[in-house]
Order: sequence, then structure tokens, then C-alpha cells
Amino acid sequence: MPASAFVPPAVLSFAATDPTSGAGLQADILTLASMGCHPLSVVTAVTVQDSAGVESFLALDPDWVADQARCILEDIPVVAFKVGVLASAEIATVVAEVVSDYPDIPLVLDPVLASGRGDEFGGEDLVAALRELLVPQSTVVTPNVPELRRLADVEEDEDPDHAECARRLLDAGCEYVLVTGTHDATASVVNTLHHRDGIVRSDTWQRLPGSYHGSGCTLASAIAANLARGLDMAQAVHEAQDYTWQALSRAFRPGMGQHIPDRLFWARDDEEDDEAP
Repeated sequence: MPASAFVPPAVLSFAATDPTSGAGLQADILTLASMGCHPLSVVTAVTVQDSAGVESFLALDPDWVADQARCILEDIPVVAFKVGVLASAEIATVVAEVVSDYPDIPLVLDPVLASGRGDEFGGEDLVAALRELLVPQSTVVTPNVPELRRLADVEEDEDPDHAECARRLLDAGCEYVLVTGTHDATASVVNTLHHRDGIVRSDTWQRLPGSYHGSGCTLASAIAANLARGLDMAQAVHEAQDYTWQALSRAFRPGMGQHIPDRLFWARDDEEDDEAP
């Protein structure tokens, strides 16, 4: 049988491994594939973790990170980048150098600075590198509130609101900032997409009970997939939120720690329909 002429859009993810497949590179691959893209991957760090949290991580040599990316980029046309855990300022620097050669490719930056349990992935030097080198190249940055405040360089004696923090990142050069409200003490989760011209959209979602591993990775990868498929930013963000909420609402708990989003929920929904009398 001849090979299909169809080639799914390729999205390149820079991220750390997660042996649970709850978050990190494995979560990106699952999400991108689930949404009809061909996932490409560059390993930035290797972690030792379970569904409860990260025990340790090993950052790769920055040259290895750059070489992985350059090799695949010389072979396969990429239509979107997704950047997750970078593990060190040096890795952030080489990733920034790589993506700077492809200014027309959308870049989704998920500024992961700690695990869901609070395990740190990098210090203030990494935060500074993200702020100075990758935020200016990003099409959209997707921080939760703690990440937003660190990237916005909030001082101890000030208390800017989310909009002001987002404005600081926009002033740094990114096109959009999607502030996720999972860390806010609110009855519902409110995610707000900011642009230099103001708020593009604000979406409210039912706050689900429990603790989830990889929700931010899922959302950022889903946005990258939607941009790769040609959606505009407002639609890409909304559909990515819907996909993420659906995956979280069907999350499962394979171990003794957090729940893991079911990124293939649509396939199991089809199975349930087939089994219905």
C-alpha cells in the first residue's frame, strides 16, 4: 500500500521527561498526537519522579539540547514550538538561540518553574533567562499566578494585579499572555487572555475537585496544536481550554499521588458509545 500523502502538522516540544506520563515531554506528546499533530521532542532534562512529585532531575548539557533541536529542524518542517521545563539558564539560552532562527513559527511558552507539589526546576537565574530571552520571542506565555508574578519580577513591597503583571510580560515583547486561574482562591477557574490592546477573552470553568498532574502542560500543548492547525489565537486558546477541562474531568489516578488527565478521553467515549445497547 503506498504511503499517505497527508502529513500532519509537526510541533516541536522542548521539555523534561516524566516517567509517569502525567506531565513533561510525555504529556506533550500525548496531547499533540491526540489533537492531530505529529509530536517532535527535544529532551531538556531527565527526572526521577512519581505521581506524587519530583525526587530529582538531571539537566542535559546545553549543547546536547541544541544539537537535538537543530538536527530535527534541518529534517522536518515545524509549524509550532512548545517550550516547557528548561532546567537551567544555560539551556534556556541555547533554546532561545535555536528558536530565534525561526521567528515566523508560533512559540507557546509554558514557564514551568516548579512541579505541582512545589519542587523547584530552576532558580532566579532561570527566571531571568526566560524573562529576557524567551518571553520576547513568545507568541503566547501561559503562566499560572505564581509563575506570572516571578516572571513579572514582582518585588516584596508591591502587589500588582494579574493584569499589571501580564502587561509587564507584554511590554517585554510577547504577543499574548494567558493567565491561568487554578491557583486563585475562587469558586471557579478563570483564565484570561491578555494582549497589548486589552483582554481578548476571559473564560470561566468549573473548578474540579482533586489534584492534577500535568494540567499546564496539557493546556500549553493543546494551544500549540491548535495554532499548528491554523486557528487564530482566541479560538486556539478557547478550544485548548475545553480540551484540557475535558481531559481533567475524566482524569484517572494510576498511583498513590495526583490524578493524570485522560488526554485520549475522546477515544474512550467512542468505546462507551459502541458498548451502549
